[in-house]
Amino acid sequence: MFKINVHLFTAEGPDAVRKLNKLGVGVFLDLKFHDIPNTVAGAVAATANLPGIQLLDVHATGGLKMMRAGAEALAAGRPRSNRPKLLGITILTSMDEHALRQVGISGTPGARVVSLARLAKRAGLDGVVASPQEVRQIRRACGREFLIVVPGIRPAATEEKTSKPRDDQARVATPGEAIRAGADYLVVGRPITAAADPRAAAQAIVEEISEAMR
Repeated sequence: MFKINVHLFTAEGPDAVRKLNKLGVGVFLDLKFHDIPNTVAGAVAATANLPGIQLLDVHATGGLKMMRAGAEALAAGRPRSNRPKLLGITILTSMDEHALRQVGISGTPGARVVSLARLAKRAGLDGVVASPQEVRQIRRACGREFLIVVPGIRPAATEEKTSKPRDDQARVATPGEAIRAGADYLVVGRPITAAADPRAAAQAIVEEISEAMR
């Protein structure tokens, strides 16, 4: 599926969703809602009515009541088999332990991610977004049916061919590593969009995923 983030949605709004839906693909609407429960419930309800949405997300740090309000708004009037999945954003992949301390969060990213994943499950969410480094711990804590969506994907070939710093992602892994750890979905952006040959880059990632699933 295609992921629509805040850049595209701010520029084009719901029309971006409608246009991609016409291509016959699913949409991950990655707007990361984080507000008081009532506001998040309204936002989730509104976006869930857009065509082709398969995944939506809210910040798990918004708390149990906020996540639960989003889950309830999504479920209202929609059969479970015919509604988007709601995910909780745990700790952004750009944040390491030092960055967490700067905003008053103690402990390692791994510990905080697993704690937030448990809270998201308790709130009725379908899964979480987390770095590839926490996938195994989340799977053990939340079970096989809990969705784990993984950004911070950096193919090994890309890392080897460039001498540039690893951009703003602090907690990363290769596609194969993330799949073998138990990820359900991989989010891949810049390794494809910034590649000299995006088609070839995408194909190489698909092949690496296929190899990891054998």
